[in-house]
Amino acid sequence: MPLHAIEPRRLYRQIADQLRALIAAGEFPLGSRLPGERELAAQLGVSRPSVREALIALEVEGLVEVRMGSGIYVRALDAPRSRQLESALGPFEIIRARQVVEGELAALAAQARNAKAVARGLAEAIAGMEADIVRGQMPLAGDRLFHLRLAEASGNGALQRVVTELYDERNNPLFERLGRHFEHIASWQAAVGEHRAVVAAIAARDAVAARAAMHQHLQRSHDRFAGAHWPSASAASSSSSASRKAHAS
Repeated sequence: MPLHAIEPRRLYRQIADQLRALIAAGEFPLGSRLPGERELAAQLGVSRPSVREALIALEVEGLVEVRMGSGIYVRALDAPRSRQLESALGPFEIIRARQVVEGELAALAAQARNAKAVARGLAEAIAGMEADIVRGQMPLAGDRLFHLRLAEASGNGALQRVVTELYDERNNPLFERLGRHFEHIASWQAAVGEHRAVVAAIAARDAVAARAAMHQHLQRSHDRFAGAHWPSASAASSSSSASRKAHAS
C-alpha cells in the first residue's frame, strides 16, 4: 500500500490515521521499525514537525513505542483511539498562535505607562524559573506566570483568556509527551535567556524590540521541539528524572 501525499493544510491527525492504516494493512508489521521522520515527511509531502506530532500521537495511543537511540517501532497492530487526542491542538500550531498574540502583547507592554513595573513583575517570574532550574526541576510554573503576567499587562480580559487557554494546552497529552521527549534543563536555560531579552526590551520601552524578542523566543521554542534529535537513552533518563521532579513539586 503506497503512501499518499497529504495536503499541507491538514493536521497531524490525518498523518497519524494514514500511518495507522498502513500498520493495520501489514505494511509495518508488529515489532518493525518505522521509516525516519525525514523519509516519512518526504513521502507524505508534509513537514517533519507534522510527522513528529503524528508519531507522538500514535505513541500516546500505544500503537508505537520510541526506543531511544534506535527508532520508533510498531508496538500493536491496533489500539483504541484517544478521545483527548481527537480534539487536541497540535503543539506547533499552538506555538504559532502564541507567537502572533504574545508578540503584540510584548509590544503593548513596552508602550504602557507602567512598562518598568511590568518588567519587574516579569523579572520576578524569571527568578522563579531560575530557582526551579537550580533544583533540577522543569520551571513550568514560573514560565506560565511570566506569560500570564504579560497578558495581564494589556488590561484586556479577552486577551488574558486567550493566552491562558493557549498556554494551558501544554497539558494536553500530545504536548505533554512532546515535552517529555524534548524538554530538558539546558533547553529551559536557553528559554530563560530569551525571556530576559523580552523583559529588557519592555523596560527600555522599545515596542519593536519587545515584539521581536517574543517572536524570537517562541520561534526558538518551536525549533527546539521540531529540530532536536530524538534523545539518546542517557539523555532520556536525565530528562525523565527532571520531569518527575517537576510533577512532584
